[in-house]
Amino acid sequence: MRLTFRISLLAIGLALLLGSGAASAGTLVKFPNLPGQTPANLSGYLARPDSGLSAELGIRDYRGEGPFPAVVVLHSCIGLTGHFTGIADRLSSWGYVALAVDSFGPRGISSRCGSGGIEQAFDAYAALRYLSQLDFVDPARVAVLGESLGGYAALYAVERDMAARDFAERFRAAIVYYPLCGFPAASMTAPTLILIGEADEASPAERCREMVAHARPDGAPITLTV
Repeated sequence: MRLTFRISLLAIGLALLLGSGAASAGTLVKFPNLPGQTPANLSGYLARPDSGLSAELGIRDYRGEGPFPAVVVLHSCIGLTGHFTGIADRLSSWGYVALAVDSFGPRGISSRCGSGGIEQAFDAYAALRYLSQLDFVDPARVAVLGESLGGYAALYAVERDMAARDFAERFRAAIVYYPLCGFPAASMTAPTLILIGEADEASPAERCREMVAHARPDGAPITLTV
């Protein structure tokens, strides 16, 4: 119940954030990709709760000091923009380390709107490994959050028979906004919160309803808010 409550608070706050554009206060980082994957290094925007925007506002994690929980942020088909670095900054002001991963820049991709790709799901695990090696991150409390294409990638990352089957590491939770739900007999490895609009024509809510209705009982709970 406590974890579900915290996920709900996170989702509500992010909904308020959409379109507001917090000022950038984190740092650009490079980190290793998974072995055998290309490119060799990925990049992203890292925001910490003990520096940047959080420090300016005088906000600290509820425990006071690190190691902090963390969130991997996966961008939409338009790539890593100020919208997603703003989400990372807002998360850091709430006591999370946030890493907004750039899945397109290192690959020379400008946009993937209208087309798919699952690289982001595996990039999420590369980010999880990178965060787990930082002394100010609690590796047992790392969630993944994604929007649209990134939302689908987040679902793919925590689905037991998809990307999750290849990794011993586990995300603590998944929060996804308007993803394309398309996993029959889904079995999630982490509690998953899906938020989607009833009138969304690009990512139909009905597909998410069907996925949740047919989810396997051996998986972690999936909460759908339409």
